[in-house]
Amino acid sequence: MSDSKEILLKLYTDMVKIRLFEEKVAELLEKRAIKCPVHLYTGQESIAVGVCAHLKREDYVFSTHRSHGHFLAKGGGIKKLMAELYCKEEGCSKGRGGSMHLADAGMGLPGSSAIVGGTIPIAVGAALAFKTRKIDNVSVVFFGDGATNEGVFYESLNLAALMKLPVVFVCENNLYSTHMHISSCLADTHIYKKAEASGLAGIKIDGNDVLKVFKAAGEAVSAARNGKGPALIECMTYRWRGHVGPNYDIDKGLRDKKELQHWMEQCPIIKIEKILFERDYISETEKSDIHIRVDEEIEEAIKFADEARSPNPDELMVNVFKEGQL
Repeated sequence: MSDSKEILLKLYTDMVKIRLFEEKVAELLEKRAIKCPVHLYTGQESIAVGVCAHLKREDYVFSTHRSHGHFLAKGGGIKKLMAELYCKEEGCSKGRGGSMHLADAGMGLPGSSAIVGGTIPIAVGAALAFKTRKIDNVSVVFFGDGATNEGVFYESLNLAALMKLPVVFVCENNLYSTHMHISSCLADTHIYKKAEASGLAGIKIDGNDVLKVFKAAGEAVSAARNGKGPALIECMTYRWRGHVGPNYDIDKGLRDKKELQHWMEQCPIIKIEKILFERDYISETEKSDIHIRVDEEIEEAIKFADEARSPNPDELMVNVFKEGQL
C-alpha cells in the first residue's frame, strides 16, 4: 500500500536526512568550512523523496545545480556527498565537481549540471538507450521552472512523446528563476500544460505533499517502465534559502518575510509528521530517535570529509576526461 506505515516512515526518514543535511551545510557555509558554491534544497525534500521511492538502482536520475536532495533520495552515500562539498578525493566526483556537478553512476545518478536545462536532453537520450536495448529501466530528470524557458525543454518533450520513451520529466516549480519570479518570464505559468502541446501526459500537484508526489510519480514511472511513454509532473514548491548560499534573500527586494513564512508553514516534513502522529505510526520518542541517528550520520560525514585527502595537484586532470581523449 502506498500509505503503509513502512513506506511513510521511509519517506519521512529520507526527507529528514535531506533537511538536516542541507541545514548543516548552511552552517558550514557560514563558517567557510565549505567554500564551493552551493544551492540548497531546503523546503523541497518531498519531491526528490517521493519520486525516487519508485526507482530501482539501475534507473537513472539526472539532476541540476540544486542536486543534494536528488543524490541522497536516489541512495547516494552521505559521506561521499559531504566529501565532494569539501572538494576531497573521496567525494562522489573525486573532488572535481563540487556541489553543482555530483555524479555516481553506480547508484543511478550519472551526473548533474549547472547548465540550466542541460540534463533534460541527456535524460531523453538515456531513455532512448534503454528502449533500444529493450531494458525496462526508467530515466527521470529533475529541473526548475527556469529550465522551461530553454528551447531544449520543448525539443526533448517532443522527441520523448514521439518515440514513447521511458522518461519522466519532474519540474520543481519553486516560483523563482534565480531571482526572477515566474510571472515575469512565462506568459502562461501553468508549466504542466506544456505537456499537452507535445502529446504527453501532464499533471500539476502540491510538491510539498509527499504522498501526492509519491502517487503521481508512481503512476508516471510505472507507465514509462511499461512502454506507455513519458509524463511531465509539475510540483509546486518553494526553496527556503536563497538561490545560492545559506542566506534567505529577503533583503534583496525580491521576496519578503511574509511570503517566506507562508511557505515555511507549508513545510513538507511537518505535513507528513502530522499524518504519522494521527495514524499512531510514530511517537515523539521515535521521532527524536530518527533525528538523532541522522544527526550522528551527518557528523560522521563531516569528520570523514574533513580528514579526507585533497586531490593531488599533479592528478587534477585524472577522472576529468575519458582516458586517451585529452
